Amino acid sequence: MFAALKNAFKIPDLKKKLVYTLLMLVVFRVGSAIPVPGINVEVIRQMLQQYSSFSSFYDLVSGGALNNFTIFALGVGPYVTSSIIIQLLAVAIPALEDMQKSGEEGRKKIMQITRYTTVALALLQSTALGIGFFRSALVDSSFLNQASVVLTLTAGSAFLMWLGEQITEKGIGNGISILIFAGIVSRVPSGAIKTFELLQTKELSIVEFLLFMALCLAIIVGVVMVLEAVRKVPVQHAKRVIGRKTYGGQSTHIPIKINQAGVIPVIFASSFLMMPNLLGIFIKNLSYQTFVSKYFSTQGPPGLYVYALLEFLLVVGFSYFYVEIIFKPDEIADNLKNSAGFIPGIKPGRSTAEYLQEVSNRLTLAGALFLAAISAIPILILGFTSIPFRFGGTSLLIVVGVALETMKQIEAQMVMRHYQGFLK
Repeated sequence: MFAALKNAFKIPDLKKKLVYTLLMLVVFRVGSAIPVPGINVEVIRQMLQQYSSFSSFYDLVSGGALNNFTIFALGVGPYVTSSIIIQLLAVAIPALEDMQKSGEEGRKKIMQITRYTTVALALLQSTALGIGFFRSALVDSSFLNQASVVLTLTAGSAFLMWLGEQITEKGIGNGISILIFAGIVSRVPSGAIKTFELLQTKELSIVEFLLFMALCLAIIVGVVMVLEAVRKVPVQHAKRVIGRKTYGGQSTHIPIKINQAGVIPVIFASSFLMMPNLLGIFIKNLSYQTFVSKYFSTQGPPGLYVYALLEFLLVVGFSYFYVEIIFKPDEIADNLKNSAGFIPGIKPGRSTAEYLQEVSNRLTLAGALFLAAISAIPILILGFTSIPFRFGGTSLLIVVGVALETMKQIEAQMVMRHYQGFLK
């Protein structure tokens, strides 16, 4: 691995991308340490302890920015929520669906709409947090101070969106995913220290700790296997005689991943599940507060069971939804037909598209059930143990998935230039 990393820095273009990505991550971490002016952070920490189900994961993916109420306290949450909303609306609104299907130009329009929606959501959340729920944490309640808090949080979220786009465009990997990855990884040292403190005080048993480590290792191995697994659909190309030469006739395959959606369904499901707790911060209705604390808390039953079940179902649902967007069997069938290719035993054209859709559905079910189990089961296990931080299935899925995708991008750049990469 070290040799591959050394080789990566020997390639000027790749070195530039890697250095750019690292610099953007430094900016992210610096911003995550700059507090919002006009706010008493200690008061906020005390208030967030009452909403640990919401704040623990949100604080984890933001790299501690929420708990310290820094300028990046909202994290990339508004962007992820905006992406979910736009993709769901694209199913119901023909104009958005047409944009998704109209290539690069349509993609740019969708991105622009997502940006506007992100800023609107960030403004709404920062207003509700800054001068709503956290009003008692304001140093002074003047209009100027309130406006300063709201605009700082909104600008911070918009800047993170821009930062993610810049990493995607000029760096390595998917920018937003990289920022979430960095936020989670940055919380590992503090979580590890707390774990060892609990071990020393006997509040956490050695057996629980070893089971937790075994669970993490099993998740990592399982995630790598499933994310890398593919079903190779055989393809035969018909022979064509042009002049005195014979073309085609070779056998190839169409690789279809078991998990085509990657970790996107997990990110979407986790963001979706934070909404009831987030709304609970702003809705002061006692009945709603009681309902959320009872059924959307991971501190114990029945909320623990409900939360795990919803996580499971949402991951499965978003897996199918996302694969439906990215996997186009009709286009693949048309391309095969145009290149004189066919799947043995399957008629070209519509029958091929239906066969590919059937294969994709079966693979998606297997991949979705695995992702859902890896996301939900650790929630139940950690809910009944003394592990002090939620670096469980969801977090590991995101970290491993993003790391693999980023390594693949680096690998592709290196192989293209005849260097040996990370993956063999």
